[in-house]
Amino acid sequence: MASAVDYDYLIKFLALGESGSGKTSFLYQYTDGNFQSRFISTVGIDFREKRLIYRANGRNNRIHLQLWDTAGQERFRSLTTAFYRDAMGFLLIFDLSNEKSFLEVVNWLEQLKVHAYCENPDIVLCGNKSDLEHLRVISEARARQLAEKYNLVYIETSAATGQNVRRAVDILLDKVMARMQNAVDRSRLPGRRGQPRKFDDPYLYQTVTIAPNKRCSC
Repeated sequence: MASAVDYDYLIKFLALGESGSGKTSFLYQYTDGNFQSRFISTVGIDFREKRLIYRANGRNNRIHLQLWDTAGQERFRSLTTAFYRDAMGFLLIFDLSNEKSFLEVVNWLEQLKVHAYCENPDIVLCGNKSDLEHLRVISEARARQLAEKYNLVYIETSAATGQNVRRAVDILLDKVMARMQNAVDRSRLPGRRGQPRKFDDPYLYQTVTIAPNKRCSC
């Protein structure tokens, strides 16, 4: 029986950040190309989907991307952390016009260190609402300093205008695909005396859904 699955990889990303930082609008801009101007706080968790072609090593890969949108409020943390381990990459979003959302970035990183698939998952830090320059309280230099401290990619985005929204997701996808390829390459290395190699990278145990006849854990 022919499979109904029409993609090569199912990849899950999780958007994190304080309530009001623009996560939902960011994801709507990425998937639908429009801005949701009316603010509705996410309750628990929601998700958006997008199909795309990712070219690597001379081959076109059909990607089914799931982008999970988490609630930023403290009372939902115990619910949303359950989704951390299944995510392969993270968009950590703060509001450039809100000091508190920036200060909370460190706490979100600590949450990821505890609940993600490993202590150093792939993360892109997004300073959102760059279109509100007159309201900015976090300078680019200050945000980059924090990003460098935690070895993160930093990019400034605007869910309203679409500035760098696609680029932020593309950067994260590049990082995840590269890590996945590295994990696959390492899995092919022999162990001592021809025995299978014992892996020390937790990412190798992250389940990646590939085409129906190519399912593997890597």
